[in-house]
Amino acid sequence: MHNAMLGRKIQHPASTKFNDDEHTPAKRQKTFQSTDNEEDESYGLSGDEKGAVFPRKIKNQVPASNGDSKLEPLEQPPARPTDLESASPAVKTDKEAMAEYEAMRAASQAESSGLQGRLEKQSWVRGKSCIYVDAFNLALDTVLQDEGHLFSEKEVEVFKQWRQLEYEAQYLYVRLFLRKTSAWHRVDKLKYFSDIADIPGAASVLQTSRPLPESSEAEQSNPKGLEPPEGTTLEDNFMFADASENSIDTLEEAMSLLNLEELKSISKEAKVQGKNKKDLLKALQRMSQKQSGLAWVGLKRSNSSISGVSDSGNNTEVDIDDVSKEVNRDDHFLRKIMAIVGSCIRLSLPTLKLFERVHLVFYRSTEWTEKSLTTIILARISRRNFPEYLVCRFGNIFGSRSELLEFEAALRSQLRVDNILEGFTNKDSFDTVLEIYDEVYPRWQVLLEEEQRKEDRVHEIGEGTYLRRFSPAWVYTRIVHKGMYVFGRLKMHEREHSVVSELLNQHFFHAARRGAWYTRKALLEENYMFAILPPPNITNVEQQKKHWKRISLRTCEAGLQDKDCHVMYHYDLQKRIKKLEKQLKVPMREQHDFVHVLLTKPSEVTCEGIQIKKEYLPRRRSSAPVTEERQRSTKTIWVDELEDGAECSVEEMCLSWYRSKGMKGYHAEGGIVRTLFAYLLYDILFVYIPNVFQTAYQTCPLDLHTDAFFPSRASEINHRLVEIGNGAAERLIREVYNREREKKTCIIGLNWDFELDDLLEIVGCFDGTALATICKVMAQEYRVRGGGIPDLFLWDPVKKEVLFSEVKSENDRLSDTQRLWIHVLTGAGIRVELCHAVAREVRVVQVD
Repeated sequence: MHNAMLGRKIQHPASTKFNDDEHTPAKRQKTFQSTDNEEDESYGLSGDEKGAVFPRKIKNQVPASNGDSKLEPLEQPPARPTDLESASPAVKTDKEAMAEYEAMRAASQAESSGLQGRLEKQSWVRGKSCIYVDAFNLALDTVLQDEGHLFSEKEVEVFKQWRQLEYEAQYLYVRLFLRKTSAWHRVDKLKYFSDIADIPGAASVLQTSRPLPESSEAEQSNPKGLEPPEGTTLEDNFMFADASENSIDTLEEAMSLLNLEELKSISKEAKVQGKNKKDLLKALQRMSQKQSGLAWVGLKRSNSSISGVSDSGNNTEVDIDDVSKEVNRDDHFLRKIMAIVGSCIRLSLPTLKLFERVHLVFYRSTEWTEKSLTTIILARISRRNFPEYLVCRFGNIFGSRSELLEFEAALRSQLRVDNILEGFTNKDSFDTVLEIYDEVYPRWQVLLEEEQRKEDRVHEIGEGTYLRRFSPAWVYTRIVHKGMYVFGRLKMHEREHSVVSELLNQHFFHAARRGAWYTRKALLEENYMFAILPPPNITNVEQQKKHWKRISLRTCEAGLQDKDCHVMYHYDLQKRIKKLEKQLKVPMREQHDFVHVLLTKPSEVTCEGIQIKKEYLPRRRSSAPVTEERQRSTKTIWVDELEDGAECSVEEMCLSWYRSKGMKGYHAEGGIVRTLFAYLLYDILFVYIPNVFQTAYQTCPLDLHTDAFFPSRASEINHRLVEIGNGAAERLIREVYNREREKKTCIIGLNWDFELDDLLEIVGCFDGTALATICKVMAQEYRVRGGGIPDLFLWDPVKKEVLFSEVKSENDRLSDTQRLWIHVLTGAGIRVELCHAVAREVRVVQVD
């Protein structure tokens, strides 16, 4: 059960007030729709976010109970990996991998000499260490060694007390920490018997109060509204974990600890009913009223100045002290529940947030999981070969403690904005976002000026690009971008135009969004600004419109000339330019000509084959609708007529059809493109850039999956693109293959299974300029472009041409990412086909 919650986002209990009373509705309203309304057309894909401008985040909440709840299982979204995890090779992190790690350590019985001794000398003693604690302490030791100046005297004392904890207490804390929750856990339900001999004793150690020294540092000052949540700062004393005896004081919080059977027992006594645990909890909460009654109060006859009348008419006196200590229904059930659940443990918020800050600094990320925590250690023992590069981990990502705290505060504010805009939006929610916008906007402008001074005096050209992702200004820029969206929704187009102009005037943060900003700015100038800011000395409305359309035209031209404006936005800008030139009646000789780059639809072909449909015989106690659903959810099955009539997928069937026409090919789904990119830009991937190589076990730089990769290496990449365009691809592939093939070096995207002869034949069929365009798109947005590449990659060695084919069977449609790739490939002059698989014969096979 402890692994079942990994990767989920957990709601903090109401008593912690951590969420600042921000509740996300169960179903969110769409914030982006693909419509014909031009007003929304620019809010499309961006470089560092997949999907719409506001990516969907599934907010799963796990009940605080550790009992065997009968609630339906929650859908768990895939956890987004950290940069370090993305840059590490794919390693096994299951139980077998953990057992392999322990077996390697147990093979040597020599006493370990600290963490480095266990990792480097491979000495391990069972009961004194495990991979989770080793990884947790590795992160802590690395951060304190390189960036210890980011932590206060009190925080350093917490780390000192941590090192003094016994192994079992550390192990219990780390396992609870990996659950990513500050919920309560019943001590008697924790199942760590193989690693912790005395779980109540380990819990008691963590719940011990420890003193902290007085701090001499100045109080942190953040923009208004970005203060740390209440209860997350270290005071005079601290505990690693809270005890339920001192902290649980609400019936709602106590009820969440009960399993279904226990909840039924309490509900029976309270005389409430419900079909499941959720209904029972709601019923108990409705029952929970702060009211007193004779059944719940203690009465005592004694001499008192307060008297009453009994049922028999005799006077009775109630002790005034007893009246003041009356207990209500909540108190009665609270005591009863706590007697059932026993002792509970919850990680203390101040120390929890402190260790989360340590992981933020170590992983350069706000998200991590059990896999993230162990990936580096497992990469060390995986016996793989890694590229040669200069490892550098400087302590200058956060220049000071105040910068780190402001960055953390900015992330909290960004999360609040995301929660609002991803839920049901109305005027009040938009007003809240604008309040946050007004709070951070002045600080954002100050940080922009500071960043300009750093670029002019401190950094070499492009050197500070990756570091900017850890600046509060990076987060504030995203908040300002979201504020621009709200201005548009509220029809505040003048402010929206002003904000988008400011965003375009800076070149430091979120460069991948520049194409969307140009598109939106041009739209506003074409359709709205003439009525908001009419040009002086022009009274004619049509002339006012033409004036702003000329400005819109210049904006589109500037977008096409901007080196940070991605190719994916060029088509929209070109289309708007042609429309504006027609409306402005620009002479033909002065109009732009985009014939050579116009987007053409893929040619459509039909591939006929034999389809197999499996009819599932009805199971016992199974209905017909279930059988139909099984058939609908199954991928189509076809016959490969060129391969002895074997069953195959629709892609394999179409691949055989293309091969029958004399073409060679792979069902690669991007594998060929990623492999070529790794070959052609190998030395640029591993060129020295500060802070992007944190360990010796990386397959790529940390910034590859960000929009900081391209600007940091713009000169080198552009030079390489020219080489590729001039036909140097074959030479570059041979050099890397001859140097790295024998070691099978772990390089992101590179699949050594592809034969060298095939790769050389492929680049020989590619037009150099087209291949350079693909590499440029991949370099600009590697993470976003990982999907959507057409299914089949084919080449004709005789005609010397390449072909991408997207296979679609019946009722299958192109996705947005696939359309974008087709746009890029056709724009580069590469042939793309949409292959429709049609069944000329259907064979029905009955399956049990």
